[in-house]
Amino acid sequence: MEATVEIEDKVKQSIWLPMVLAGSMFFILGCITWLNGAITPFLQQMLELTPLQASFIISSFYIAVTVAGIPSAMLIKRVGYKNGMALGCIVMAASALMYIPAAKLQMIEIFLFAQLMIGVGQTILQTAVNPYVVKMGSEKSAAVRVCIMGLLNKSAGVIVPIIFAAVVVSGVVEPGAQLSQEQKDAMANSLIMPYIGVAGLIFLFAVFAKIAPLPDLVFEESAGNGKGELKEALSHPHLVLGVIGIALYVAVEVIAADTIGSYALQLGIADYSVMTSYTMACMLIGYAIGIALIPRFMSQQNALVMSGIAGIVTVLAVVTGSNESFAISNILLVPFGGPQLPDPLLCIALLGFANAMVWPAIWPLALNGLGRLTGTASGLLIMGIAGGALGPLLIGLGNVAGLGAQGAYSLMIPSYLFILFYALKGHKMTSWK
Repeated sequence: MEATVEIEDKVKQSIWLPMVLAGSMFFILGCITWLNGAITPFLQQMLELTPLQASFIISSFYIAVTVAGIPSAMLIKRVGYKNGMALGCIVMAASALMYIPAAKLQMIEIFLFAQLMIGVGQTILQTAVNPYVVKMGSEKSAAVRVCIMGLLNKSAGVIVPIIFAAVVVSGVVEPGAQLSQEQKDAMANSLIMPYIGVAGLIFLFAVFAKIAPLPDLVFEESAGNGKGELKEALSHPHLVLGVIGIALYVAVEVIAADTIGSYALQLGIADYSVMTSYTMACMLIGYAIGIALIPRFMSQQNALVMSGIAGIVTVLAVVTGSNESFAISNILLVPFGGPQLPDPLLCIALLGFANAMVWPAIWPLALNGLGRLTGTASGLLIMGIAGGALGPLLIGLGNVAGLGAQGAYSLMIPSYLFILFYALKGHKMTSWK
């Protein structure tokens, strides 16, 4: 126990270097995670995939949380948090290099495996870096550090699709065109150097994590039995419902960020790969407003209520809007030099604003009153990230089931209804009876 206190005191004495390390890891996580929204429509066009087939590109990334969640926790326990960050980056860097044979052979199977392995790497990194952020300084300021890391993560989501569109997509081929094999080869070759660069950059961050002159963190072992704690944690309805809420939230977050490009591609919009940036920019605005208002002017519960309502209203606007109308973008984008975008497409981006405060609001409500079970409960909530594998599949299935590319977004409404239920009642439940 004395060693733990001494190590944490050393980290607190030099908070800036740990913040730089953790911040860089969160930025890398954002780069890898939100690149999905840019790469998916690109591969959909290059490989001539159906919307359902394209949805597997995103789902294979998020399903890794289910596959690698528990093994990652065991690995971190064995090698430590700093080494875990380095290993997570190394796995992601090696997985990025798999895009080279995938592009050369133009095989969706290799792309999917590469996506799965990148997801495994980011799961290891997530498992290592999140506790590091919490424990690197005072617990009273942990929420501020988490917000900073979240902003870095979402900022990467704004920047990366723009870079991808400029470096890879620009001038390759117009959407909707019938591709010759020569054009497909050109698109495939345009991926190779950028992904070599991505792999090299992530590897440098792995080296940084390994050699940074920082002590590792030592966490107290739980005094209870792991299986017993899990069973006890699952006896709390507000936690179980919170895990479901997180899974459904991640599903709609991924839909809004990662399928907007595919929808733009189907509308024939040339800048389809940059559309994720609009969703992430809306999320950043939502974060900023939430930080300003909560808890001084608005409770976390009320923020969640408003998020659920805003999600439902915005989805209805997506489904019922006209692709020939540009009224919303004429108000929000054009006056500032932005492009004209069809109303439904822009409303998908606005879902980022509705989603922004759901994760920060559900976490404290789900963990309320759990005491020594907080660690186990947090692990369950992290596993809810696997919901990201469900969202794109739902949109893909809705598309082929007759709802169409636009109508498929109506499948998001049950998720927002559950989030609203949790905000109004679910988080207050203390018994299943």
